[in-house]
Amino acid sequence: MQQEVLFQDLGRQRSYKEIWDYQEKLLKENTDTKALLRAADPAVEAALPSTVHRLLFVEHEPVYTLGKNGKESHVLISAEERQQKQIEYFHINRGGDITFHGPGQLVGYPILDLEKLKPDLGWYLRSLEEVIILTMAEYGLKGERSPGETGVWLDPDQKGRERKICAMGIKCSRWVTMHGFAFNVNTDLGYFSHIVPCGIENKQVTSLQKELGREIPFDEVKEKVKKNFEKVFPIHLVSA
Repeated sequence: MQQEVLFQDLGRQRSYKEIWDYQEKLLKENTDTKALLRAADPAVEAALPSTVHRLLFVEHEPVYTLGKNGKESHVLISAEERQQKQIEYFHINRGGDITFHGPGQLVGYPILDLEKLKPDLGWYLRSLEEVIILTMAEYGLKGERSPGETGVWLDPDQKGRERKICAMGIKCSRWVTMHGFAFNVNTDLGYFSHIVPCGIENKQVTSLQKELGREIPFDEVKEKVKKNFEKVFPIHLVSA
């Protein structure tokens, strides 16, 4: 049975902290609702509010984010240099290591109640990967998974040619998700030279623009990702 997901495009040049706080607010609303439902008398449960699925799209201002178990040593640029280059930095509460967000990159934040879909984090991450793999296929590119490394890659089994095009890292509380994926569309890949992307050494980062040799219409990619999100997950998107 398809479920409704409220979609919001939060636009361009949004600060990371602002959108992180917004995600935390939406997560708390859902976890508070779940706590209320669990404590309620079954006789009145049907009259209580339910959790709300959401999908947020955004382009951030330049920022490095380090996951909760990431290594500070994977940040190769000093605080002074970051300030000069106007790159923000946050140590955050998602899984994964260090990554970059910035202009030309499509960041997606699904706030989903997996208990309504499938309470399985492995399934959830593989499904997010599949959304990007299907989108890449529409551009004639073969997106693939790399064993033990979350995200989407090109040529993951060809040593020296492995290159990541979409990073992923999530948090889940009471089966409600936050954080999500970062898909390099027209991203300036130079920013990745100042970090060890995702904590994985000796592997490259790429973008749709680099692979195809042309700038890709950003709104076109958004629509394809939305369509494939509805194809992979048992949901339909409606504007919030």
